[in-house]
This record gives sequence, structure tokens and C-alpha cells, in this order.
Amino acid sequence: MLRSNPHLIEINTRLWLKQLRAKYSLPEMTLSSVPDDEWQELRHLGFDIVWLVGVWEPSPESERIAREDKALAEELKTIPPGFGPEAVGSSPYSVHWYRLNAELGFEWELKALKEKLNSMGMKLMVDLVSNHTAKDNPYIKECPDCFINGSEEDFRAHPDWFFELPDGEGKRYIAYGRDPNFPAWSDSAQLNYFNPATRDRMLSVLLRIADMADGVRCDMVMLTLNEIHEGTWGWLLNRGGYKRPQEEFWESAIKAVKEKHPQFTFLAEVYWGLEWRVQQIGFDYTYDKGTYDRLRFQGAQEVRGHLRAEKLYQKRSARFIDNHDEQPSLAAFGRQKALAAGVVVSTIKGLRFYNDNQVDGVKVRPPLQLKELYERVPDLEVKKFYAKLLKITDHPAFHGGEWALLDVRQCDKENRTNNNILAWSWAQRRTLKIVVVNYSGEPSCGIVNASIKSEGETTAIFEELSDRFFSFKSEDLAGGLRLQQMAPYSAYIFDVQF
Repeated sequence: MLRSNPHLIEINTRLWLKQLRAKYSLPEMTLSSVPDDEWQELRHLGFDIVWLVGVWEPSPESERIAREDKALAEELKTIPPGFGPEAVGSSPYSVHWYRLNAELGFEWELKALKEKLNSMGMKLMVDLVSNHTAKDNPYIKECPDCFINGSEEDFRAHPDWFFELPDGEGKRYIAYGRDPNFPAWSDSAQLNYFNPATRDRMLSVLLRIADMADGVRCDMVMLTLNEIHEGTWGWLLNRGGYKRPQEEFWESAIKAVKEKHPQFTFLAEVYWGLEWRVQQIGFDYTYDKGTYDRLRFQGAQEVRGHLRAEKLYQKRSARFIDNHDEQPSLAAFGRQKALAAGVVVSTIKGLRFYNDNQVDGVKVRPPLQLKELYERVPDLEVKKFYAKLLKITDHPAFHGGEWALLDVRQCDKENRTNNNILAWSWAQRRTLKIVVVNYSGEPSCGIVNASIKSEGETTAIFEELSDRFFSFKSEDLAGGLRLQQMAPYSAYIFDVQF
């Protein structure tokens, strides 16, 4: 069973396995032959869930389209040492079929890996691309009505929304998968969630995955919700005689999977303020882009406001500052701010979600279609920082403890920099962890509203990030924890023992 506030690491499987093959000089290495030391290192860092991205059978059509993508070609030139079209593979989010990619091993190896990770105290998570399949997915020919169909007139009016599919002596026009706010994904085919046959098929895929893994990260879940699906495709669905179902697909699907696998974990990629709705229909965790955006583009006041949300909502939010869709935090935030943001997302409630490049301090985000090794240069200081932070937050207090947001008062009437300081605590038995972050680019002062008993004239409190003791006078602890001068984007994790 997962502990509260678990730690997840996202790994680009195709590139990671190539790195290991080079590291160990074992060109035939597959998932089941990855040395145990590699998994043990992740466990030592405190990871509960290993999310392997891109494990499914790749789409030849997706690879062909990717190799013709001019924007992708330009991007690949900037990834050191620079790549041409020969380095391009398919998108992991254009799934040909839910079988293990043969480059990673035999079909049985995924379940064997799950069992190995479980024996080490970790869970295996994989992807489900819920909104669409690859446009060459064999299921399109088996059940073309399980996809959104248009007419020839629709195709002529919107050639960027549909592709032609031979159908006997005639043709069908299948819609590309699409987020209504962006251009269609031209290597994909849009599933029709108002067709019961589609729902049955996707449930069978989920049940199959649940036999091989401990959880799924479900791609773009909001696009499959009845209201959004109808808003995007209703004009075609109504014409085809499809009515909006009374129940969301996920309500019955999650229930069916959990009846067979009660501990199976569902993580939803979801935006547009629909996170709470998706939690209500059964997802264990939902992406928390709100915290990311406030940390990157706003500041302490907005972060603090977001952290006042309902506690159950927070507990089921996936907190991150890095993933394969975002620019590396070191580049997007700047180094100091990124490390401060790393402390924030590592010490609040929810699923704490990291990218393998993030914890190694790699500033390059390779496109998911890249299938060749690039110059991956870790920043050893950042790597050391995350190793320490993850070890600190592996403590049971950050998982089984009681979390509380703490007020930070002014040091004096003229100084309002207390507004820059974020603070919260984790209390468990005789342990109190107090996290304080100056989330600003200016020196800041504040009095954290925490009750700490003083011992004599001075009290020494251990600060875990710096491995040093802070000495406080008894009068400075009487009204809270007085922090006279915090450097820009600095952070403290105090360990108070009673």
C-alpha cells in the first residue's frame, strides 16, 4: 500500500535504457535485466512509484510523421550534439498497441519488473493515452465507429482535422485526436467515448494494464469527460446518433479495475480547473498545474493562497516543477528559484512528482520522439541537493504527520518582507518539522507562528538542508520562530524534537 504523500519519478524509458546499455556495455539489456543496483538507488532516494514513459509498442506512422515535422527537426538540431531525422522515433503518446515495445524486452518482462519493484517496496506506473490512439492502430479497422467519423464535406472543410481511411470500395474520414485549444495531433485518431463499444474496449485495455503494472498516468483526461467530449465533438456525435451517456467513463472503469486490483493507482493529467471534478469521479491523484504556475510566474502570496485549498484536494494533487511537457525548471525558473520551488513541492501535501533529469540537474529537455542518446550533463551540485532533499522528506513525519500552513508575521512595522516567506509544519509524535522558504529575490525577515519550547537562555535547532544548528534566544522563540534575515530564495527545514 502506498504511503501518504508518495514520491514518484518519471523516466523516459527508451533513452534511459540506452544510457544503461552504454554504462554497463550491455547492448542487449532489457527491462528485466536492468541491474538491481539501479532500482535500489531509486529506492534509497525514497521513491515509491517509478513511472516508465513510453513503454508501449511504437507507431510506424507516428515515426514517419515526426520525421517530416520541420519544427521538431529544428529543435533536434539544438539538442547536443545535434541530430537529424535518423534519430527520430514515434511519439510515446501515439500508441500503436498496448504491448511492450520490443526494443525494451519481451511482453512478460513488464509484469516481472512490477514484481521486482514491489519486492523492493516500489510501484510501477505506465501510461494510458485515453483520448486517442495512433492513426495506424489496428483497432481502427476492427471498429471504425469507435472513433469520431466525419463526412467527405467535413474533410474538405477541415483537412487538418481528419484523415482518409479506405473502407471497402469507399472511404471513411476519421478525426485526429485534438485538444480544442490547439491544432490536431496529426499522428493520432480520436476515440468516440459516446460509443459503448469504445468504452468496453478502453476498459479491457485498462484491465490488461492493471495485470502488468501498479498504476497508470492517464493522458489528457479532461478531453474524455462527457461535457468536454460533447463540446469538442458534439456536432459530429449528434449527427451520428450518439447521445451523451449519463455516467462518465471513468466512474465505472475505475470501479471495475479497483474491484480486481484494490491498490491500483490512477493519476490524471488534467487542467482547466477540472482537477476536483476528476478526483470526485475516482482518480487517486490529479496534476496540480496551479502550484506550478504560481511558483513559476507569480509568488509567495499566490502560492500561499493556493495551499489554503481543501485538505483532501491537496492530498490528491500531484505536485511538480518538472515533467516532459514543461521546460527544465533550472532553465524556466532560474537556478536559485528552481531549488526553492523544489523544496516547496517536496514538503507540501500530495503526490510529489519528479523527473529523472530534474533530480540529476540536467538542463536539456529532449523531445519525446528522440530515440538516440544526447549529451546528458548532470549538475553535480543540483544532484547532491535533490539527493539530500529527498532523503530529508523520506522521513515518516512528511508522510504520516499532520500538515499545517503557518502564518508569518512582520519582524517590525516597517518591514513587510514577511509576505515573501512561506512556512508550514509537519507534526508526528515527538517530531516537528518546520519548513520555511523565502520565495522571493530579496532578503526577507519574518516571525513564523510556531510554538517551540525554549531550553534556558538559548535553544539550538537543527536545520537539515545545511546540516547546522541555529541558535535562538528564548525571547525570540516566545512569540514564534524569528528569522531575522533570509537570503533570496533560501529555504530551511528545521527538525524540532520534543
